[in-house]
Amino acid sequence: MTQAITFTQLLPIVAPPAEEKPAPGGFHRAGASLTSRRDPHCSSTSFPRQLAMQIWRSLLESEAAEHGARMTAMDSATKNANEMIGRLSLQYNRARQASITKELMEIVSARRR
Repeated sequence: MTQAITFTQLLPIVAPPAEEKPAPGGFHRAGASLTSRRDPHCSSTSFPRQLAMQIWRSLLESEAAEHGARMTAMDSATKNANEMIGRLSLQYNRARQASITKELMEIVSARRR
């Protein structure tokens, strides 16, 4: 699983080049205007709503990415724990088998005496 950082422009404005004089707000519009100048109510409500929705979407994507990372980490931890259980079970069974073999050898050698 890989994650890539992305850049998304939220508002249709860009910083002015160094040689140009900035506008009163310090920014220039990028491309054509998004709303008509005849309807100031549209721009006064749609831009804040659009910005809020883009920020909300970014927060949701961030949370989804965090959940994905946690799921991946838990999957890896589960696989590692299962491998460790397998190795420890094998080690335990070998030690138990060696102990049983040793006891049998002692019993057999005691009968021969």
